[in-house]
Amino acid sequence: MFLVGLSGGIASGKSTVVAVLRELGCAVIDADVIAREVVQPRFKAYQQIVRYFGTEILLENGEINREALGNIIFSHPEKRQLLNSITHPEIQKEMLKQILKYFVLGYRYVILDIPLLFETNRLTKFMKYTVLVYCDPPTQLSRLMKRNGLSQAEAEARITSQLPLDEKRKLASHIIDNSGDRESTRRQVLRLHARLEDSLDFLWLRLAAGTVVAGLGGLVYLLLRHFMS
Repeated sequence: MFLVGLSGGIASGKSTVVAVLRELGCAVIDADVIAREVVQPRFKAYQQIVRYFGTEILLENGEINREALGNIIFSHPEKRQLLNSITHPEIQKEMLKQILKYFVLGYRYVILDIPLLFETNRLTKFMKYTVLVYCDPPTQLSRLMKRNGLSQAEAEARITSQLPLDEKRKLASHIIDNSGDRESTRRQVLRLHARLEDSLDFLWLRLAAGTVVAGLGGLVYLLLRHFMS
């Protein structure tokens, strides 16, 4: 099994691509979903966030008010860094659990849907391939204005707060161009899926894992024979 990192930009259409991949039965791990889960009251990160940011960030039901917390870290980079230091280890731990689950289930590859994959650049070294969902800048701006009801200036501000898609494009091993219609995007996803399914990269890892397991089994057998004789 190998890992495929998937990313995009605001309003580039990554959710459309993920929907097609799920239809095809692919294993997709959504970092955003995990990020929302690890700040729920039952998780350790929740307690640390409340300790450092105070109870004023809580809703009436005790959950974290993501908008209030977002407003705090938006204007205080040092607090954003603190929040990341709390949540990122928990997010990565949960992602690892899911990766192991898919490995045991025999999936050839797992897609990690990570919005800031190229910005943080910490996880790309673990990816066999990286995929960028791209669209041209005018299309991105138009889609964002329509989707979020923003003025052109507001939409441009949000887009410029991220690494430009043309910069990310240089870092990705595969590009899905979502500038056109949905059917065109779907065809590109199908081709990518076929290419990944045909890859033999997963086979070497399984052979290596099988060799290790067989070796450990043989060692245990020899030890048992030694102590029982």
